[in-house]
Amino acid sequence: MSDHVDHFDSSRIRRGLVTSEEEEDFEVIRGSDITVKSYTVESRITARFAHTTVKSSVVNSGPNAQSIGFNVQIPKRAFITNFTMNVNGITFIGSVKEKTVARNLYAQARARGKAAGIVRTNSQDMETFKTEVHVPPGSKVEFELHYQEMMQRKLGTYTHTLHIQPGRLVPQLQVDVYIFEPKGIKFVKTPSTLGEHFAGLTKVTQTKEKAHVVFKPTLQQQRKCDNCTESAVDGAFTVQYDVERETNAGELQVSDGHFVQFFAPSDLTPLSKNIVFVIDVSGSMWGLKMKQTVEAMKTILDDLTMDDYFSVIDFNHNIRCWSEELVPGTSINVREAKKYIQNIKPNGGTNINEALLKAVRILLKALDQGLIDQRSVSMIILVSDGDPTVGEIKLSAIQKNVKREMREEISLFSLGIGFDVDFDFLERIAMENRGLAQRIFANHDASEQLKLFYSRVSSPLLRKITIQFPEDSVSDVTRNHFDKFFSGSELVVAGKVKSVGSNMLQSFTTASAATMDLTLVTEADLQELDTLLSQQQHSFAGFASRMWAYITINQLLAERSLAPTAAKKRKITQRIMTLAVEHQFVTPLTAMLVESQDGPERLLADSPKDPKQGCCPGIGTARLTHSFINLTHSHSGCFYKKLLKRFTVKLYANNDPHFIVHLPKNNMDVCFNIDSKPGHILNLVSDPGTGIVINGQLVGGKKMKNNKLNTYFGTISIYSEDAGVKVVVRPSSIDLMEGKNNHSFSWAATAKLNLNRVKVAIEKEHKITVTIDDKISAMVLLHRVWKKHPFNVDFLGFYTPNDNQYSSQVHGLIGQFVNEPEVKVFDMHEGTEPEKKQATMEVKGNKLTVTRYPTQSTLHGSDVYCWFVHNSGKGFIDGHYSNYIVPDLNSFLPSL
Repeated sequence: MSDHVDHFDSSRIRRGLVTSEEEEDFEVIRGSDITVKSYTVESRITARFAHTTVKSSVVNSGPNAQSIGFNVQIPKRAFITNFTMNVNGITFIGSVKEKTVARNLYAQARARGKAAGIVRTNSQDMETFKTEVHVPPGSKVEFELHYQEMMQRKLGTYTHTLHIQPGRLVPQLQVDVYIFEPKGIKFVKTPSTLGEHFAGLTKVTQTKEKAHVVFKPTLQQQRKCDNCTESAVDGAFTVQYDVERETNAGELQVSDGHFVQFFAPSDLTPLSKNIVFVIDVSGSMWGLKMKQTVEAMKTILDDLTMDDYFSVIDFNHNIRCWSEELVPGTSINVREAKKYIQNIKPNGGTNINEALLKAVRILLKALDQGLIDQRSVSMIILVSDGDPTVGEIKLSAIQKNVKREMREEISLFSLGIGFDVDFDFLERIAMENRGLAQRIFANHDASEQLKLFYSRVSSPLLRKITIQFPEDSVSDVTRNHFDKFFSGSELVVAGKVKSVGSNMLQSFTTASAATMDLTLVTEADLQELDTLLSQQQHSFAGFASRMWAYITINQLLAERSLAPTAAKKRKITQRIMTLAVEHQFVTPLTAMLVESQDGPERLLADSPKDPKQGCCPGIGTARLTHSFINLTHSHSGCFYKKLLKRFTVKLYANNDPHFIVHLPKNNMDVCFNIDSKPGHILNLVSDPGTGIVINGQLVGGKKMKNNKLNTYFGTISIYSEDAGVKVVVRPSSIDLMEGKNNHSFSWAATAKLNLNRVKVAIEKEHKITVTIDDKISAMVLLHRVWKKHPFNVDFLGFYTPNDNQYSSQVHGLIGQFVNEPEVKVFDMHEGTEPEKKQATMEVKGNKLTVTRYPTQSTLHGSDVYCWFVHNSGKGFIDGHYSNYIVPDLNSFLPSL
């Protein structure tokens, strides 16, 4: 019994778990002889932050006074922000206060009806808000509940779930979900979770940035059958969506003095995994639990690759290892492990302590002996259904033991089956060791729940991710260092923006991928989004500040559960209460006092803790903040500027393909065009001595101009055979291939990539520089044209500096001029046009007629005067230009 309702008759107040039977009979509006006039739900989702309003209008149409209940299932990660109620013209308005303050105020006056509260249910992801009010016959009651939550991305999708269970036919029943995503919406789906009865009734309207989902069944459409008086509307209404991501650097949004950075890269090669599965096989796992676990493990083991290492520990009062050492995920090993798991017979007690310590030691041994890739991810996945009964049974001692043995390279993921396990403990031990916990419900689909959880963590793409900002531009930053990033998920960092006179905010993300280290830069205009939001009818203007408070409170709740001392816990508690009251969130430490405007009547809504359900209601699996690391302005983009200063152009190829060769010994520039066809691949540099080949593929213009179709470089490939790395650059994307690892990047963000022997620097919408072994560099410039240009298309330019250390075997259209030929120009005279003089050039034993042309160097943006060689460079290049056409982007040039 919660102490704030002790003065009530205990028979009138209900606390604790709602039983499964009650769940089946769950109704939003409870009471007999009542008329529900309307029931509406509206969610406004702006940049992944959802504000949901549930309203209902009810009349006591019976002859007697009675209690009318208003019950709403809300997501466990949501915070209630307001509740108002109007009873026969008396309005009750909610305000969030510290729990003790709210309870004291509440105790000063009798409430009008039963207390409101959050009661945890047996459902997987929902909590139940309940209130009841006792009213005379003919009374009209209007309920309105508000709650907010941050959308979590799982397996590439945000899922917004609304429980619609009116329990009766409603004349006005409507659900509206408005989505506004500034960078664009990739897709919107509405799975038919309410059942086939309502197939086709959900309408979706979508533009690039906005979507509106509406569900509005008529009274007749709500009926279970044509003549039924029962409603078929009973279940979850689900909206799924994802957003467009033009870059792997993430999305930075700034609004209302706050920022939110979303980071969800894709097109990266997964890191290899080292996993020890730790499975509880005590007597309580007998039957359905074990059967479902075995079924799930078979699928999970099949997912392992040759690059993954694994072992299996099963434990009761004893600890058994399928293998004392990690073994690769070969088909033979997987088959043997599946046989082992299939033959497990649950019995005995539960020794969690020794099982976890054994798993840690197996991983540490492999790490210390260098048996596994340093860039791989090591994890323990614990599956258990109960508290320890053998060996060390004190939970705090187990937690300390595991933490003491662990290293930062290892993460622990805890899966608790059923309700006999102390989920609070599983959550704490996972959070403290860089993992997360999830409850698995012991029913017929437990196997699917296990597999779904594994799929979320089975594809790690990055390690050691840090998202930083210039230190004088932000404050109050939420957790910004993350141990791992899993494919299909999303990392979110929020904070406050300082007034520093700049109109832009930059973020710098560093991370370690399968074969390289990344530095990614993104930026946002400080005013742009607020201007956009002011023009939107259904957006949520205060989303950024609310999201910052939501993330901060959740992280503090997680920190509080791991606080080592009472003093530390009190300090964190005070911070949570201050923030929650300021932002009006009902948390485990605050309550909502609902007071009438005209009298002393008061209701109280709070969030009681249930120790078997987790440490922090509404927190899910947030993890402890490790550190806040700031980046000063001195780092901001400097590596690009330094790189450019080193570049002195010697040779380059540009549009139509126009080549300019700078000959420093002769103090002149020579240029020529190659008149080839779209699709042809031209060799630019071929050096068998260093194993480097650079090729460019031609694309044609949109249509002919002056009876000629212009050609441009549409693809440039830089391939180092020795390093096993290929960079393929197109106006649409930048692809990096290393062996079987493929990574894709966008022109939309500045990035720096460090591989073992190759460095890649991308400057947003401008250029990419590839450096191999610190000896050879090549630069590719991006040229964007007006999208509606009648003739031209986006194309690339290629540049190589004068200090590249090629071998003596280097050749190619450009490579051949590394060894500069002797050139003489004489007999200069007027040409057909006064500004274009003509002359004779003697080179490579040939005498050529050349023309003096002003041509623009797009690298420097200035005109260069060059001697133009006609006929596709004939006589100046070795052989004929057609000799430089190669079959594919990896091809070296055959000997001429």
